[in-house]
Amino acid sequence: MLKGSDKRVADHPIDKLFLDRWSPRAMSGEPIPHDELMTLFEAARWAPSSYNNQPWRILYATRESEHWPLFFELLVKSNQVWAQNAGALLLFISKTTFDFNEKPSTTHTYDTGAAWENLALQGWLKGYVVHGMQGFDYERARTSLNIPEVFRVEAMAAVGLPASAEVLPEKLQQIEAPSDRRKLEQTVCEGPFCF
Repeated sequence: MLKGSDKRVADHPIDKLFLDRWSPRAMSGEPIPHDELMTLFEAARWAPSSYNNQPWRILYATRESEHWPLFFELLVKSNQVWAQNAGALLLFISKTTFDFNEKPSTTHTYDTGAAWENLALQGWLKGYVVHGMQGFDYERARTSLNIPEVFRVEAMAAVGLPASAEVLPEKLQQIEAPSDRRKLEQTVCEGPFCF
């Protein structure tokens, strides 16, 4: 699998893992062993969260399961084109209240993002493609997966074993490469808002 560090250069010293990880779309369609998938979920489990509330929940379907069509049909057509070769589809949701007092949690989405990042990095370290996406039907996900109102539907992800970009339609083959990032000064400023 192509590594991001083959194309990306950091402006400041960081671990190569952050340059290498990217979100390919080319997957082989092979199943993911249960223990391997649980390892990714275990990494997500150890993410930090406000008051250790751990607001994230992850619903999933493996391609061999009876639930696969339900998850797959949530995706927009442009994501179905490539995600059809994933080994698993994941749906991240976050509880909008704290478990210990049911008061609103302002950082539930932020905390769930940390769990997603842990999962994505662990997947990359294990040699998997992990591609997050917002291109799916959020309301249909809520109703068809029986998600209570106290949870916010956040994002989906496709996980699979890597394949050659040639398995993708030509249009996607042309963009199947690690993307760059804007310069740090466009993202970070000391003091008041300065962008």
